[in-house]
Amino acid sequence: MLCAVSFNRYGRLYYLDPGELRPAVGDRVLVPTDEGAEVAECVWAAQWVDEDTSGFPRLAGLATDTDLRRDETLRKRKAEAKVAAKRLIREHGLPMKVVAVDHVPETSQGSSGNGRTTIYFTAPQRVDFRSLVRDLGATLHCRVELRQLSARDSARVQGGIGSCGRDLCCATFLTDFEPVTIRMAKDQDLPLNPLRISGACGRLMCCLKYEHPLYQQFQASAPAVGARVSTPEGNGRVVGHNVPSDSVVVRMDADGSRCSCSRASVCGPRKAHDDRYN
Repeated sequence: MLCAVSFNRYGRLYYLDPGELRPAVGDRVLVPTDEGAEVAECVWAAQWVDEDTSGFPRLAGLATDTDLRRDETLRKRKAEAKVAAKRLIREHGLPMKVVAVDHVPETSQGSSGNGRTTIYFTAPQRVDFRSLVRDLGATLHCRVELRQLSARDSARVQGGIGSCGRDLCCATFLTDFEPVTIRMAKDQDLPLNPLRISGACGRLMCCLKYEHPLYQQFQASAPAVGARVSTPEGNGRVVGHNVPSDSVVVRMDADGSRCSCSRASVCGPRKAHDDRYN
């Protein structure tokens, strides 16, 4: 049995084993993290699934009024830290953009302080922010850490909607960034226009890798564009590929018409001739 929770509205979903609990949509629950249990909202009620759920973390319980008050205090603390960070960055004239803020209250015994605030930012290059950290610590009265994020990590943290109209893959289910190359776009006959094949992060879209193995498999076995082939309709020349439908487009010798034939029904060489398109 699994349920899905989110720490922010329209944020990334996390799947957990509810254990003996049966939270409904909208319930506030406690999710175990490295820094202790945090409050999240249930967005997918507990349901039975076919997969083995033994590897999923288990809910720590339902959030109490005390947990909700603590969560509200943390959210206010993060908002104050974000405003202070943006103001001090402007005053220092640093080329930085604040992406997210996280605050962990001090919980260890015998500690005196207000916890640790981590500020995530992006910048076009390395930034000397030592003086900024000192001013932030004096303003927020806590220990401050600054961490620079890459363009892809920044998109993951902020979230958003991709060109497909769905939530960004990196902000929902994609956990590891695998290399994506321009060669993948070429193999899929996509326009090499950066505006068409770039994601919200400004880098090549991660989804270019999803269907790339299918295109490689098709190209390895299908006649190349320009090759002469035999089809059930007669002889002709390949003028196009349609990978999603596993077919090739052939221009017939008899009347010059074009027909779409399945890859399995086309017989011919797999390498293009020098007289392609003639």
